[in-house]
Amino acid sequence: MIQIFSDGSDRPSLVHRFDSPARHPHFPLSLLRLLLLPHPRLRPPHPPLTVHSVLDPLTSSPLPFSLSSPHSGPLSLDARGLTVHSVLDPLPFSLSSPEPIKGCHLTLTLSNHSSVVIVYTTAPTASALQWLSPPQTFNKTLPFVYTQCQAIHARSVFPCQDTPAARVCYSARLNVPRQLSTVMSARHVDRRDPIAGEGSLLECGDGAWCAEGRTVEEFVMEQPIPPYLFAFAIGELGFREVGPRTRVYSEAVPAVLEAAAKEFASAEDMIRQGEALFGPYEWERFDLLVLPPSFPYGGMENPRMTFLTPTVLKGDSSGAQVVAHELAHSWTGNLITNQTNEHFWLNEGFTTYAERRIVEAVQGEDRAALNIGIGWRGLNKEMERFKDNLEFTKLKTNQEGVDPDDVYSEVPYEKGFQFLWRIERQVGRPAFDEFTKKYIATFKFKSIDTETFLEFLKSNLPGIEKEIDLTLWTEGTGIPPDAYEPVSSIYTKIISMANEFKLGRMPSEDEVADWGGMEWELYLENLPKSIEASQILDLNARYSLSESKDYEVKVAFLLLAIASKCKDHYAEVEKTLKAVGRKKYLVPLYTALVEGPGKEEEKILAKRVFAEARETYHPIAQGVVETILSKHI
Repeated sequence: MIQIFSDGSDRPSLVHRFDSPARHPHFPLSLLRLLLLPHPRLRPPHPPLTVHSVLDPLTSSPLPFSLSSPHSGPLSLDARGLTVHSVLDPLPFSLSSPEPIKGCHLTLTLSNHSSVVIVYTTAPTASALQWLSPPQTFNKTLPFVYTQCQAIHARSVFPCQDTPAARVCYSARLNVPRQLSTVMSARHVDRRDPIAGEGSLLECGDGAWCAEGRTVEEFVMEQPIPPYLFAFAIGELGFREVGPRTRVYSEAVPAVLEAAAKEFASAEDMIRQGEALFGPYEWERFDLLVLPPSFPYGGMENPRMTFLTPTVLKGDSSGAQVVAHELAHSWTGNLITNQTNEHFWLNEGFTTYAERRIVEAVQGEDRAALNIGIGWRGLNKEMERFKDNLEFTKLKTNQEGVDPDDVYSEVPYEKGFQFLWRIERQVGRPAFDEFTKKYIATFKFKSIDTETFLEFLKSNLPGIEKEIDLTLWTEGTGIPPDAYEPVSSIYTKIISMANEFKLGRMPSEDEVADWGGMEWELYLENLPKSIEASQILDLNARYSLSESKDYEVKVAFLLLAIASKCKDHYAEVEKTLKAVGRKKYLVPLYTALVEGPGKEEEKILAKRVFAEARETYHPIAQGVVETILSKHI
């Protein structure tokens, strides 16, 4: 059972119960009962709503709605790939023609009704869900399933108001095979045996709910969150305690758990620094889940249960910077949310700024400067990527008719960071810290747009619009002239050494003896792209960069190898594309293989590798790679 409390947006939302599709025979039937109610602190224009929902891809499934009072009028929900069989009472409903990106509008027409029932099924290809068979997991013995609802994928698994402008609370009872465990973006309440009668509303009946070998896990999320933060994962899970507010979860593989516990040992220090900078941590727990390699992002900031890629387990604690970013979302993104994806920088620009303040406090100024330097290089690369579509070099973008996954980039992160850093330099850090705390306290648990932020900025930092061109920063294309490349001794030294490589000078072993992944990443990112294949071979012979356990280093090196047509490393390119599903690595590697003239051999390689690796990627990553290949092949 899931309870969801809708916010004051113009349509109420639902969350779902899932069953394993028939094409995933390794995953036994899983049951999730749902209940939806309006949040008592918020007043939606639609009536209070109670929903019990069941999703079964094998059969049609009912969603009974019980309203707190009779209501007349339309009720509109987002849906994508859902088959709506009927609305019982019966009631009239309509499903609009599907759009490739947004899907459909499901509109119900109520006439003095206090309850309705929607009967619908999901598609096995729902883009928010990835079902992993045992060979796709670390342990290779039991299946795994997880969600990824950002940006607009929640609608692919349940009818909902799939916008960050909406906020919901929920409670959940998940019925799963006893040998598996469940985590959610919610507080864990209980793990217990099924109770007779709990499954009476399910189409499969109480017998399936109470079948031998089943267990029920209960959760509750009491703070209102946008639907894209609804998340769960089910698998053979273990955990390690790393702090009073943090457990690290992964599949029950001791080596993975120990590596994660070591990498993220500083989690509590980061939480305390975040609280000192931005105010109280509102979510009680900050637990982490290291997912299988197919997870398409570095991290996902699901409240109380951050999802992470295993590529952040680098062995030198530098992966904790991804954790710092997801932690920072606890204030900027989860507490204050962009109203639509066109204002995505409000989530990611603020979070990148907050991340670097936490890193500076915990790991030092040099480490933060390296982080900024890598981001500066990334921002400049995005300007080149979008040179023919400058709209997406803006902070405030127009995304009408655009799939947000197709234009996902570092611009909202790094240009947004630069904008806030520019304001900090103008008013001074103490004044900006005071402003940030007031901003978070004022808008917490709300969704806002760029205009709201700018008005608050001008009201609380009077005259700022006379010192900084706010319109240029938020609506202008490219990088504003008052953006700032970082300055530090280690940053300057690495950039200088990269420039010397153009003259044929390779760094000595003494010079790089204390380098970690970030130093190597910055160095490689600043090397010229027209390197000879022989230079690539020499560099790797000395430093074994193609074998780095740090994927930031490995991928930066492999991109240079592709650019120089150093075919000795194409086998490692293939191995990497088959080993990880993180879009940050897939996108540049596939793009490098197929973009530009004279790439016929590389295109054949890219097409073959994708055909062989496709099913190991998350549906979001599949779609992005398909877009790249269709554009160039």
